[in-house]
Amino acid sequence: MLPAKEKYSLLKLIAFPVLLNLVLYSIKLYETINNVHFTYLGVYPKSIKGLLGIITHPFVHGDWTHLLNNSVSLFFLSWAIIYFYKKIAFQIIPLLWLVTGFWLWILGRESYHIGASTLVYAFASFLFFSGVFRKNKSLAIVSLLIVFLYGSMVWGIFPMKAQISFEGHLAGFLAGLAFAFYYRKQGPQNDTYQLLAEDDNEDDDEIPYWQLPEQEKSTQINYHYKEKEKSF
Repeated sequence: MLPAKEKYSLLKLIAFPVLLNLVLYSIKLYETINNVHFTYLGVYPKSIKGLLGIITHPFVHGDWTHLLNNSVSLFFLSWAIIYFYKKIAFQIIPLLWLVTGFWLWILGRESYHIGASTLVYAFASFLFFSGVFRKNKSLAIVSLLIVFLYGSMVWGIFPMKAQISFEGHLAGFLAGLAFAFYYRKQGPQNDTYQLLAEDDNEDDDEIPYWQLPEQEKSTQINYHYKEKEKSF
């Protein structure tokens, strides 16, 4: 069994991704059971009525397949941000959410834009470019994994299909890039910097020999000397 402290840390890491997915699936289940659709909670660009969608659009999906595709990626990517950026994760996630939604409201076509794919693009972009900017080995591996798993997503920022909100994907991609650059000096840094910082801290703890009290100076160095025996 895991110690209580490790259990608590594990719960903290997965609490937000699990809660977010529970909300997404609960909303879709409610829509299905009651035969309703919350499309009006999407972003409607350049319209006052569409401002609420900046916050609510990731909760609404066209169908179960749309939701399933987004929810799996959203779980993994949000967990990765919380795991690697513990101290600033809950600054980054709301900012990515709001800025992506606002830029979509500015850039988008006059139609309702729904789905959490905007957040998927924002989170993936943030994680990838953070690894690039920070030159950290662990984050570099995450960046490569993002490319491997989500590399094909780059085509989603172009107007390939009329029914897909490429504006939402583009807004998320740009928001992730912008915040990866803005937060590049916060959170985990490159390995060389960390190694040098540790060495500097160790040096700061040492007191130069000439600053030691006289009594301590005499005990710092012990000479062991044995006179060479004369041979006859």
